[in-house]
Amino acid sequence: MHIGIAGAGLLGRLLAFELARTGHSVEVFDPAPGPQAPAAGRYAAGWTAAGMLSPTAELESADEQVFALGLRSLDLWPAIVAALDQPVELHRRGSLLLAHRGDEGAARRVVDLLQHKAPAAHAPQRLDAPALRDLEAEVHGVAHAWLLPHEGQIHTVQAMQALAHAAASAGARFHWNSAVQRLQAGEIHLAQDVKKYDCVFDVRGTGARPENSATGQDEGFTPEVRGVRGEIIWLHAPGVALQRPVRLLHPRHRVYLVPRAGDHIVVGASEIESEDRSPISLRSMVELLAAAHSIIPGLAEARIVHTETNLRPALPDNLPRVEQNPGLVRINGLFRHGWLIAPALVEQTLKDLA
Repeated sequence: MHIGIAGAGLLGRLLAFELARTGHSVEVFDPAPGPQAPAAGRYAAGWTAAGMLSPTAELESADEQVFALGLRSLDLWPAIVAALDQPVELHRRGSLLLAHRGDEGAARRVVDLLQHKAPAAHAPQRLDAPALRDLEAEVHGVAHAWLLPHEGQIHTVQAMQALAHAAASAGARFHWNSAVQRLQAGEIHLAQDVKKYDCVFDVRGTGARPENSATGQDEGFTPEVRGVRGEIIWLHAPGVALQRPVRLLHPRHRVYLVPRAGDHIVVGASEIESEDRSPISLRSMVELLAAAHSIIPGLAEARIVHTETNLRPALPDNLPRVEQNPGLVRINGLFRHGWLIAPALVEQTLKDLA
């Protein structure tokens, strides 16, 4: 088949890779200047993510569908990474939930909810101080800890770059600096041209919203998509040996820390209901880094490498949606679950298409 893909974020790159390596003719269109992480401007939400593969932890706000997609994706990611021609850091060492003394109420609510919604094998496992120390010697000062044993992480920047490179090597053609004006079955409309295909995939995230939805030119669920702000801070922390993602449970916010290659640790907040793309605020910076330091004192001498903000595409119910019509498939609303569920969504969509 001759396939057109609008959007070269995580979904677009996964689709291009999977379709091209199974023999389809694939073209991808994206307004970004190239396949690498952009230095500024609007860019795919997949770049600004910690890459936590946490189906159990996400049950706090997600449903069984996201949990099932997450478990399937955890099984799919190793084979995907092994098929790429560039290295991608991927681990499955579980993750930790942590809480300070005095925050027991907020922590207990989350843990009880996860124990109720998750299968027994995936339920949070309470850790005493020696057990926590054995897992993460750098963590200090917390009164409560739980292990989520079947969780993992992926290096998102490495994966985005490797997926584009592998898709191109398999024959996919990427058209950068190419903003899609609108879509319809079998057609991608650019500023100066109309491209025709056997099937078109719309995976533009927040970019799928028509500039004027009242015109009705772009049908489907895209006008419902909203952007949810995410913020992350990259730290360079030589000597701080964090082995797995950790989440601090707090009455007002969630803070996560995720280790990366090269002595880096990514610190972030899960979600902020705002479509503001401006740089991270002083308040967010102080709260995130103070929380990180409160559980890993060794970060005191870490250096701030850079900060990022971006918008994650979400639908009103915060759940992913796939719309399949002859000649046009739309996937959107991955919210904060993109890296967790994208491989399973792509697998499911392509099976349904066949």
